[in-house]
Amino acid sequence: MSQHAVKPSAVEPQRRYRRVLLKISGEAFCRPGSYGIDGAELEVIAGEIAAAAKQGTQLAVVVGGGNIIRGAKLAQEGRIAHATADYMGMLATVINGLALKEMLEGLGTPARVLSAINLSAVAESFIRGRAIRHLEKGRVVIFAAGTGNPFFTTDTAAALRATEIGADVLLKATKVDGIYDRDPLQHSGAKRYDRLTFRQAIDLQLKVMDLTAFTMCMERGIPIVVFDMKVPGHIAEVVSGKAHGTRVDVQ
Repeated sequence: MSQHAVKPSAVEPQRRYRRVLLKISGEAFCRPGSYGIDGAELEVIAGEIAAAAKQGTQLAVVVGGGNIIRGAKLAQEGRIAHATADYMGMLATVINGLALKEMLEGLGTPARVLSAINLSAVAESFIRGRAIRHLEKGRVVIFAAGTGNPFFTTDTAAALRATEIGADVLLKATKVDGIYDRDPLQHSGAKRYDRLTFRQAIDLQLKVMDLTAFTMCMERGIPIVVFDMKVPGHIAEVVSGKAHGTRVDVQ
């Protein structure tokens, strides 16, 4: 274990969250190595979120769009302006958000999609007070279209929305079980951190989230928990406060 890791105490009490922001990537909507929306994968992730919502915690979700298009990668190819490519990526997150909302509703969990760009025919426009009202009424709120601005990632959108709604924690669901010193999928000797401070995460240049998102959460005192979304039941357990993955906090 790295010297930066701080193992949680065995008697550390389970946290109870009132309101959480869950960030899920576009990879949650498709099979590994594929693209688009896979119906079976969509049903699994929606079922996990529905189970978490039934616990009574107010649950907001920020969705990525990488299963459909990655704006940054498209921009790097030089054929499409970066700003335009980012807007295309925002639209991809709306597609995912609508799919997730429909599946959640089909499972009996009320949900609403709030978009950062005006798409009134398919989604509500993001208004902070409206989002909070939906949460207070027990609806899962799905934030789509990132921040509504190019050059910002959906990680930053998650940090921003978590701040705006007063979330107790930002939960980042990934395909690995926490934060490592190196990519565990490429390095068999990679070491996982149980606990980190924001300053340690920034100084170590860990790439699990971008610097803007880390800094915003650090300034607002919103802890981040990075965990494996593919393990059945993990989303509900983490939402309920059970320790999984890596926790990044102020101290």
